[in-house]
Amino acid sequence: MSEERFGEFVLVRRHDHVAELVLDRPKAMNAVSTDMARSIAGACAALAADRDVRVVVVSSSHERAFCVGADLKERNSFSDADLVKQRPVARGAYTGVLELPMPTIAAVHGFALGGGFELALSCDVIVADRTAVVGLPEVSVGVIPGGGGTQLLPRRVGAARAAELIFTARRLEAAEAHELGLVDQLVDEGRDRAEALELAARMAANSPVGLRAAKRALRLGHGLDLRAGLEVEDAAWRAVAFSADRAEGVAAFNEKRAPRWPGE
Repeated sequence: MSEERFGEFVLVRRHDHVAELVLDRPKAMNAVSTDMARSIAGACAALAADRDVRVVVVSSSHERAFCVGADLKERNSFSDADLVKQRPVARGAYTGVLELPMPTIAAVHGFALGGGFELALSCDVIVADRTAVVGLPEVSVGVIPGGGGTQLLPRRVGAARAAELIFTARRLEAAEAHELGLVDQLVDEGRDRAEALELAARMAANSPVGLRAAKRALRLGHGLDLRAGLEVEDAAWRAVAFSADRAEGVAAFNEKRAPRWPGE
C-alpha cells in the first residue's frame, strides 16, 4: 500500500487498483476549509487521470465523523468578496468527486452533514455504519445545500422526500437514513471502511474500461426518456465493444481463467 498527501488535509492510499481518498482534518472533524477543498479537487484530478485506478473509496480519518460540512468558522471571517472568490474553489471539491470517471464509494460513520453529506452523495454508493448521522441542515444557517445536495438528494429519494429533508434541516440516524434510501448499505459499527474497501475490490476485479463506460452510461442517461437513454447506452457500448478489455474478457471466459485486463 502506498500513500500520497495532497496538501495538509487529504491523503490518498493505494490498495492495488482501489484508491482511498481520506478526508484527514481530524482537529476540525473534517470541516471543509478553502485549503481542504482545493486539496480534494487536486486529489480527484490526479485520480481521474490515473488509468490504474479502477474504483475510489472516500473515507475519513476521524473516529466520530465523516465530514461536518463547510468550515463555518472560516466562513464567519469572510467578506462578501471573499465568499464570491471561494465559491468556485468549494464547487471544485464536490464536482471533483462527482465527476470521477470510475465507480466511487463513500465510507460513512458518525456525522455526515451539509457539505459532508454532499461529498457522500457525490459518490455512486454510500456504505454507512450504525453510528452515521446524515442531513442537509443548510437552511438552518441561512444558506442552501450548495455542493449538489438540492440536485443529488431528489435523484435518490424523490422530490417530495428531498424537499421535506432540506426544508426541515433535520438530521437522520443511520437506520432511518438507510430505510429512506439516503445510504445504500448499513453495516455494523466500525465496519464502514472495511466493507467499502471490500466492495471496491469486488468492483475492481472487473474491466476498467467496462466500469468507466457503465458509469458514463448511468450518469448521462439518468433523467432522459427511455429512447434517448438507450442511445447513451449504445454509445457507451460502442466505446467498449472493440476494446482490448472486451477481447480479453471474452477470451478469459472461454478459456475458464481470470482475465488480465489491459485497461484499454
